[in-house]
Amino acid sequence: MSMTIEKNVRKEVRKLKDMTIIIKEATREEPIQELETILMQMDGIERALVDITDGEVKITYNESQVNDEMIKNRIRQHGLHLH
Repeated sequence: MSMTIEKNVRKEVRKLKDMTIIIKEATREEPIQELETILMQMDGIERALVDITDGEVKITYNESQVNDEMIKNRIRQHGLHLH
């Protein structure tokens, strides 16, 4: 089962990049909601797809606004664990 989080964004030229990470806690509703809040508050995050069976999170982001290390660091700052 998967859950998709998307932002409504203006149509503009964007350099979109994908990353996939495993977040240990992303198999339960409360941490998934926290993750949604964390990601949607970040500029440049376009979409996140969470597989609640194994905590796999696929994130699409605008690399001219944010990079993968910034995303991972923000997630860690909120106490979530990456694998």
